[in-house]
Amino acid sequence: MAALWSDETKYSLWLEIETAALEVLIEQGQAPKEALHAVKTKATFDPKRIDELERTLKHDVIAFLTNISESVGEHARWLHWGMTSSDLLDTAFSLQLVRASNIILADIDSLLASLKKRAIEHQLTPCVGRSHGIHAEPMSFGLKFASFYAELSRQRARVAQATADMAVGAFSGPVGTFSHLTPSYEESVCKKLGLKADPVSTQVISRDRHAALFLSFAGVAATAERIVLEVRHLQRTEVREAEEFFSAGQKGSSAMPHKRNPVLSENVAGLSRYVRHLAQSALDNIPLWHERDISHSSVERMMAPDITASLDFLLHRTAGIVEKLICYPENMGRNLELTNGLVFSGTLLVELAAKGLAREEAYALVQRHALQVWEEWNRGETGPSFRARVEGDAEIRSHLSAEEIEAAFSLERHLKHTQAIYQRVFS
Repeated sequence: MAALWSDETKYSLWLEIETAALEVLIEQGQAPKEALHAVKTKATFDPKRIDELERTLKHDVIAFLTNISESVGEHARWLHWGMTSSDLLDTAFSLQLVRASNIILADIDSLLASLKKRAIEHQLTPCVGRSHGIHAEPMSFGLKFASFYAELSRQRARVAQATADMAVGAFSGPVGTFSHLTPSYEESVCKKLGLKADPVSTQVISRDRHAALFLSFAGVAATAERIVLEVRHLQRTEVREAEEFFSAGQKGSSAMPHKRNPVLSENVAGLSRYVRHLAQSALDNIPLWHERDISHSSVERMMAPDITASLDFLLHRTAGIVEKLICYPENMGRNLELTNGLVFSGTLLVELAAKGLAREEAYALVQRHALQVWEEWNRGETGPSFRARVEGDAEIRSHLSAEEIEAAFSLERHLKHTQAIYQRVFS
């Protein structure tokens, strides 16, 4: 990714674009064939020489063209024919962004593969589901990964769509009117470069395209943070359902030798915030004065390499975290039983309502025992479990048989549709 944003790559793209433009100029009978031969056999550039020229010229494109002409000679006059600087700059930027996006899409695919692998591995591993951070009902641990997979798949589709929208070039001249070139010329050059022609450019390609792409990157980063946030919660000492891989010789703290901290996940979280912060700049770049100003240019030169490199890195890191994540099913089972059966209160409520009780009446019957168990658990007292209290309640027993109460406290009931969910996600 870093190489994609180097001066060497940038100038190589500029030369590729100028050469394609010259080829079409010749095909349309507007330039001599000798010019193309001269460019293809003689054209070279030197980033240091371009920097030297730019210090005097104060214009990067002119410095580049001047350096090219030093090697090509008189035929260099056919380069940049009828073009304005933004035709070259924006088209090259489109090519860079498309190539960067393809790297990001490959990164996403690697993370998706890791998530799918762990989802399948833990498809029927029971754990407690949480809402508001509080124990809710039993679920499959694999559903966590399946949920991440589904969300990241949607984010991938957004990146792919935004990349397709970004794959446009422009050769429309100083204010987009083709005063020196033609729409057919633009379409032909873009086709050679693997791009579509922007239907209407001013002097620049409108920055809504760029904003959509960078915002899709921000969405991917946010999903990555959602994944690692779960790791951070699960690694807490009181939870211990999963943790990052801790390598031999690794140290967690300079002061506390026992520490095993989710440092990789925290790193991803921080980078995700940085990517999302940078994406805001892309929105700010959409409004430009009249047909063009250059207020967007300095932002993009800093932001585009940073946002793509940061996202590339954090996706690699997230995939590694998921792939090597250490999971503890025994602790998941322990946590399921932590509140003495309270996680089955919702199932019992439904069963009582199904027997004809008003919901309010059924809720009161269940909550009466649930709150007692909750308070005893908070005080550290060892009293009857939630199930034992329910089984000892004559009023509840008058509505539910022993077999029906047992079914209400069954883990299988909460896992039986996992396969159907998986088919929705992974089909």
